[in-house]
Amino acid sequence: MSVKRTKYLKKYKEIDAPGLDAINERELEIYGNQEATHIATAIPYEMGGKDPLWAVEYFKSEEQTTHLHYVTLGYTNLFYDAECADDQINGFGFEITFRHLPVAGDSEKPLWAAAFLQNIAKYVWKYQNAFDEYHYMSAGGPFRPKTASDITAFVFSIDSEFEELDTPHGHLKFLQLFGITTQEYQDIEDKKYTAKELVERHKKTNPLLITDLFRK
Repeated sequence: MSVKRTKYLKKYKEIDAPGLDAINERELEIYGNQEATHIATAIPYEMGGKDPLWAVEYFKSEEQTTHLHYVTLGYTNLFYDAECADDQINGFGFEITFRHLPVAGDSEKPLWAAAFLQNIAKYVWKYQNAFDEYHYMSAGGPFRPKTASDITAFVFSIDSEFEELDTPHGHLKFLQLFGITTQEYQDIEDKKYTAKELVERHKKTNPLLITDLFRK
C-alpha cells in the first residue's frame, strides 16, 4: 500500500467527500460567504438518471460586470474513494465553469445553463472524450432554448479565478467554457486562426471571458 493511500485511509472516512470539499474551499476563496445556488441532479446517473453530473452550482459575480458564474460538479471524483488516492489526475481531469451575462426574461433561478452543461456531460460520458484548454466544439445551436443567438459553439480556457487544483483524488483544471459565434467556429475550422488566438483576442476586451449570448 502506498504512503498516499495510507494517509488517505487515516484522514478520511466513508462519509467524507474529499474531492467536493477541495472544490468548495476554492469557491470559498473566491466568493467568500456567498452561498451558491445548487442545482442537483434529481436521480443519480449511476441509478439510472439521465444527467451525469452530480450537480451544477452558480454564483453571482460583480467582477468586470454583473454576471452568473457556473461550476460543474461531477467530472471529477467528489466522494470518498481510497482507490483514487494514488491518482495523478482526478477523474476526467477537469470541471467546467461558465460565465454569462444576465438574460432578460430569465427566472430568478435560471436552469437553462445547468441543462446546457449537463448536455455537454452526456457527450463526455458517451464518448469518454475529455476536454482540455483550447479545445473547441459546436453546440449544434443556441445554448439557451428558443433564443435567437449566433453563439452556437464554444472554446475552453483555464478559468482565471478558479485556475487549477490539487485534490486528494488528483489534479484538476477548471476549464471555462466561452461561447463563440458560428462564424468564429467556422474560421477556426478553416484555420484562419487558432482557438488560442481567438481566446487571447477576446481577453483584451473581456478578460473574464463572460459569454454574451447576443454578441455578433
